[in-house]
Amino acid sequence: MSGNPRGRGRGRGRAKTGHDEAEHPDERWMASYMDMITVLMCMFLVLFAMSTVDQQKYIALKNSLATGFGEVKSQKVDTASGTVVTKDQVQDGSGYSIDKSQADHSSASSGDAGSNAEAGPGAATADPTSTAVPKTATKADVDAAKRELDDLQGIERAIKANLRRAGQTTNVQFTVDARGLTVRLVGSETYFATNSADLSDQAKRIMDAIAPVLRTSDHDVSVEGHADQRNSTAPYATNWELSAARATGVLRDLVERGGLPAAHVQSVGYGSSRPLAKGDSDQALTLNRRVDIVVLSNQDQDVSALMPALAAAQDTAKGVTHG
Repeated sequence: MSGNPRGRGRGRGRAKTGHDEAEHPDERWMASYMDMITVLMCMFLVLFAMSTVDQQKYIALKNSLATGFGEVKSQKVDTASGTVVTKDQVQDGSGYSIDKSQADHSSASSGDAGSNAEAGPGAATADPTSTAVPKTATKADVDAAKRELDDLQGIERAIKANLRRAGQTTNVQFTVDARGLTVRLVGSETYFATNSADLSDQAKRIMDAIAPVLRTSDHDVSVEGHADQRNSTAPYATNWELSAARATGVLRDLVERGGLPAAHVQSVGYGSSRPLAKGDSDQALTLNRRVDIVVLSNQDQDVSALMPALAAAQDTAKGVTHG
């Protein structure tokens, strides 16, 4: 009863301090832990955003892998056309083709003589352009390339018709590449006097056949001058000046007499840097001494790159038809 109350007070105070320390431990480690969790969450969000899958490509890959590993219930891939067909579209005995005529043609293409004999003259023929373009090309790009090719070929046909009416079908060549349609004026003697950039009367008649078509074609035009490897003489110091002057002469005629919009045409001289033929024969020199009128494609590079293969396939098909 007579104990020291002050001592008891100090004892209670120490006990209380120990109790507080037990209830509230040091929690500073949680700040670093929460920072680490936040960083991890951000990293996984970025990884998820980067791993977005194209659904159509994923389905195509799934079907292709299922077929490759022999899944009976999966869709089958038609190796002739590269398209996916379902099981109910396949007839027994005709491979993966939908009808018998396509099956016979597919067998004939693979070298089966018996199937080719059964197909007969009435068998269906495949579109030659279907195998001419890369398999990576999309249908939209192929369709756009076909439309652009048809447009350029229409320009070619119109110019040829005008040249026939003018009696000037010689010394003009046509070719289609990834840039567009090239109207090639071959043999400088037909169009220019020696070491001159002035168009001859015959050249002007040829320009009269070309300009009206280009004026309404809605295409940009590049006029490109070329020279053979022989050195130029006065008044042009080099083949660069000579080829540029001749290209500019053709451009001026197209604009000033032919009415071609000046904003849609350009000229450039390549000198002798881009020959079409090697050697110093008269034929090679004539082919390299030229002016190219390039009707530029309106499509982007991926689409325009498909046109040469499509044009070659069409030429091959025409050769087989008329052969």
